[in-house]
Amino acid sequence: MSNTEFPDDELRKEQEFIDGLYARVDALIGDTESAVGDALAQGSTPMQARLERDILVAERSGLLDALNAVDGSLCFGRIDLTGGKIHHIGRIGLRADDTERTPVLIDWRAEVARPFYLATGHTPMGLRRRRHIGCEGRRVTGLHDEILDLGDRTRTGHEDPSGDAVLLAAVNSARTGRMGDIVRTIQADQDRVIRAPHRGVLVVEGGPGTGKTAVALHRAAYLLYEHRELLARRAVLIVGPNPAFLGYIGEVLPSLGETGVLLATVGELFPGVRATGTDTPEAAAVKGRAEMADVLAEVVRARQALPDPVIAIEHDREILMLDDDLVNVARTRTRDAALPHNAAREHFEGHILNTLTDMVAERIGTDPFDGSNLLDPSDLTQIRDELAENPEVWSAIDALWPRITPQRLLADFLAAPEEFLPAGDAAAVRRRVTRRWSTADVPLLDEAAELLGEDDRTARLHAERERETQVAYAQGVLDVSYASRTYEFDDKDEEDSEILSAHDIIDAERFAERQEEDDHRSAAERAAADRTWAFGHIIVDEAQELSPMAWRLLMRRSPTRSMTLVGDPAQTAEAAGVGSWSKILAPYVEDRWEHTRLGVNYRTPAEIMDLAAAVVRAEDPSFEPPGSVRATGVRPWIRATGDLPAAVAGAVRELTPEEGRLAVIAPRELHSALAARLDGVTAGAEPDLTKNVVLLDPRQSKGLEFDSVLVVEPGRYGTSDLYVALTRATQRLGVLHTGPLPKGLAAA
Repeated sequence: MSNTEFPDDELRKEQEFIDGLYARVDALIGDTESAVGDALAQGSTPMQARLERDILVAERSGLLDALNAVDGSLCFGRIDLTGGKIHHIGRIGLRADDTERTPVLIDWRAEVARPFYLATGHTPMGLRRRRHIGCEGRRVTGLHDEILDLGDRTRTGHEDPSGDAVLLAAVNSARTGRMGDIVRTIQADQDRVIRAPHRGVLVVEGGPGTGKTAVALHRAAYLLYEHRELLARRAVLIVGPNPAFLGYIGEVLPSLGETGVLLATVGELFPGVRATGTDTPEAAAVKGRAEMADVLAEVVRARQALPDPVIAIEHDREILMLDDDLVNVARTRTRDAALPHNAAREHFEGHILNTLTDMVAERIGTDPFDGSNLLDPSDLTQIRDELAENPEVWSAIDALWPRITPQRLLADFLAAPEEFLPAGDAAAVRRRVTRRWSTADVPLLDEAAELLGEDDRTARLHAERERETQVAYAQGVLDVSYASRTYEFDDKDEEDSEILSAHDIIDAERFAERQEEDDHRSAAERAAADRTWAFGHIIVDEAQELSPMAWRLLMRRSPTRSMTLVGDPAQTAEAAGVGSWSKILAPYVEDRWEHTRLGVNYRTPAEIMDLAAAVVRAEDPSFEPPGSVRATGVRPWIRATGDLPAAVAGAVRELTPEEGRLAVIAPRELHSALAARLDGVTAGAEPDLTKNVVLLDPRQSKGLEFDSVLVVEPGRYGTSDLYVALTRATQRLGVLHTGPLPKGLAAA
């Protein structure tokens, strides 16, 4: 790019600096790709070298992902200190390739970068000037300077008198169907949340458009930067309300250089299960109640049966009778061990085998004269071993204390819940055949897994046999080594024969250990496959929607209670949602949690926010929405129609922006008819939000934003759902209806 293409020296100098940064990034990418390629090309190597290779590949691949992910707008700001020093601020930190490893780009999360977000004319924090650098790809497109030292008379011609130009440009920009990061425009109230200490529970409450989701994601990136060693090992979990939402936010953390975070819905937090089924609101509400934990505990206890009235076992041509009194003693003693059901089965087996052994011993070993038993301990052991080989014994044990999977337990319960639930609740959840699990089922599966535990004897036995095989193989290798050495040194002098070989310095067991494969998956990948994983930090978006049973699941994943909860009780729509922060947290941390509120709406224009607030105020006159930072002068419209599909098609043509995205938000039962009239619309459980027009139901729209929104048949929504739907637009809003309007909209 020639100098004549720049209107002034400031733009030219920044472009030269940006060019230098990208040259450094390109060099790092090339070096990293070469290192990974060379490591993978090593092929068969000794165990130690292979381990070092795998670790290098994992680390360098992560670095490569981070470098490639931040290619756009790598550097977005600059701070000039009153002492003359200048720092450029970017998505990641970069150092020069010199002996001092001189910093050339400061990571936005570093403490030295914080004045970029917090400094004001009243509190300049040592800054003379703050510069926002606008880029398209690798090309500098604009500069916005804020003078913070009012005594400094130097001017560049790029001064922004209000200091809001960059923020307003971001707010008014066309949406792409993917959430963008806010790293260039983090506001002071958001920065305080992002950098808050990570220990304990932090609740971030905020109405529509306050940026609470973006703040939570940037908080995840900040915590990974500040506590890299801990959180890289334990991983960060981000829980979202639905798959569409996770797709929407999926590019934010990679753009900030973080690729090792696990994003999931509650329905994806039981390994091996992905919730694709649906529940009625009534069923979801019943399944979500905290009392379901006690119900499932009773379901498990009911599977620990007693004979009705006896179980007859044929053994050695005799009939042994297990009655309910004998089995009840074994059951009580097993329960007293306070172990999960499957893990406790080993104890139950022992009690039953001991009981049957006593029966046999009494029959064959009792002295007819004095009633004493003539059998010694070895005789009793032999009897017990023989009983343990009797299939009828194990058939009886399986009937009395069966091994159960969480899936089997829950499916059986849902097929016949009448024994454990009141009639109305049982009717709501009854499901004769379970082909697909619902989101509300997943916390129940997790609860069942806690109650059941695992009988890991088979796995332990398999592991031990595998180890014995490895040790035997290792011993064979050492034996070959020894034999080879003996043959090789037969004709050599005594001095040469003192050379050490493998068998001289290592035994077979340790040699086998060195051959064991290490797990080089990322922490997030391992966590996704491990139900018992304890995360270093958990972030929950739309937290007010989760049921008490879902909270039990999440709290198991966070034994340290290190969590950030993001949401808005006014937007609670799920029947099982708790809504109240104190009700959510009291069972786990009592009152030991912090609360903060974001009160500025950056998304929704004042004209639209006024209409949405009127809907809530119709039920709650004291309701106060977040204040909008801007008005567009474009008022939302409301129209009645007699031909809804045709009216929707016309409104879509009217509202679809030249650039950006339109969402049609309508009740699910109308989607088929509306989609048939809309060309190119995307819909379904996981719609493509990058398409120009998307068809959603109100719950799917939570957390999303669009340039324009068309709300269809608002009279069929609950207040919370309608409030959510009305506040998704950044520019224009239309409402179409055939039936009566809700009171708040009717008044408007």
